[in-house]
Amino acid sequence: MATLSSHTLNGSDGTHAGGIAVTLTNLASGDVVFAGQMDSGGRLSQDIPPDQVDPEATYELVFATGAYWADRNVPRAGSQIMREVVLRFSMPDPNGHYHMPLILNPNAYSAWWSA
Repeated sequence: MATLSSHTLNGSDGTHAGGIAVTLTNLASGDVVFAGQMDSGGRLSQDIPPDQVDPEATYELVFATGAYWADRNVPRAGSQIMREVVLRFSMPDPNGHYHMPLILNPNAYSAWWSA
């Protein structure tokens, strides 16, 4: 069984960014593998059965960050234009652990993969 995990952090004030909606889609088949949200501590851990992991497919993990920032009183010089963070990746090992943390700001982000 593969595990997909993430941790979202608010780069503006250093807090955990919880409650962000997340969806994982297999782009080859168009199937939504799961839809959920980050917990109050900004964490996600989702097990994915091996029969739902295609090592040849590209997956798309979407974080709906627009609503998160709209609920915060963050000083801005301009408009909030980024509504989502989209990560596209493969899962070559059906039993692997794929951890992709994010540091978020209203119009920027940093993401990386960590085993």
